[in-house]
Amino acid sequence: MTPEKDYIAINRESWNNKTATHLQSDFYDLKGFLAGKTSLKSIELELLGDVRGKSILHLQCHFGQDSLSLGRMGARVTGVDLSDRAIEQARQLAEKTQIEAKFICCDLYDLPRHLDEKFDVVFTSYGTIGWLPDLDRWARLIASYLKPNGQFIFAEFHPVVWMFDDQFRQIAYNYFNSGAIVETESGTYADRDAPISQEFVCWNHSLGEVITSLIENKLVLNTFNEFDYSPYNCFNNTLEAEPGKFRIQHLGNKLPMVYALKASLKKVTTTAR
Repeated sequence: MTPEKDYIAINRESWNNKTATHLQSDFYDLKGFLAGKTSLKSIELELLGDVRGKSILHLQCHFGQDSLSLGRMGARVTGVDLSDRAIEQARQLAEKTQIEAKFICCDLYDLPRHLDEKFDVVFTSYGTIGWLPDLDRWARLIASYLKPNGQFIFAEFHPVVWMFDDQFRQIAYNYFNSGAIVETESGTYADRDAPISQEFVCWNHSLGEVITSLIENKLVLNTFNEFDYSPYNCFNNTLEAEPGKFRIQHLGNKLPMVYALKASLKKVTTTAR
C-alpha cells in the first residue's frame, strides 16, 4: 500500500501536470464553455434538477467547469480539488465568466480543516473515487457536509470498466479494492498524444463498497441507475453510437459504463418523553 502522503503528492503532481493540456484540449471545449455552453451531462442534470438558490459542495472539481456550470444555473457553489494549478485556473475562470464561486485547494480528506459549512447538495462526478483509498472516510465526509435531508448526487464510471486493460481486450484488474494501483501514463484521456507523462496512484471500488459506505454513514439511497454508454469519449476503441453516447466498439451495449445515484441524509428525529 502506498503511504498516504506519497499518493497525495504523486497524484497532485500528476493532475498539475495535466491541467494545462486539459485547458487546451477539444475534450474540455473551454472555448464553448466560455461562450455559455454547460459542461454538465444529462445523467447528472436529471438527478440535480432545479438548483436555483441551492448551496452545492462540488468535490474533486478539477479546474471548475462543472462547478461554474452549476453557478450559471443559479446555485451557490464551493469547489474542492487537490491540484493547486487546477484551482488557480478555476478561480481565473470564475473571474473571467463573472460567476460567483468559491474554490478550495486541499486533499479531500483534509477538507474539514478548510471548510466548516453545511450544504443542500454534495456533488461529484466521473473519475473521482478512484483516487481515494478509503470510501468510508469519503462517505462520512459527504454526510458531515449535508444539511438534514440534503442530497448527495453522484455519477461515476462503472467499476466493471476498470477491470479491463486499456484496449478492452481482456480482464487485467480486480473488480474489488485489492490495494493501490501504481502506474505511469503517457498523454492523458483528454489528449492521448500530448507530450506529457505522469505517475499516478488509484484504487478500484466495487458497487457494493460504494453503496455500503453511504448506507453506513446515514445516507439513504433514493435513485440508482446504470448506463450502457459513457457521455465522455475518454476510452480507447470507442464508437459514438448516438450523439454524446460513447461505447466500446467491439463490446457494443453489453458493458455497463456509468452509474449514477441520488442519496439523502437521514433526518434525525427525537422521540418526546
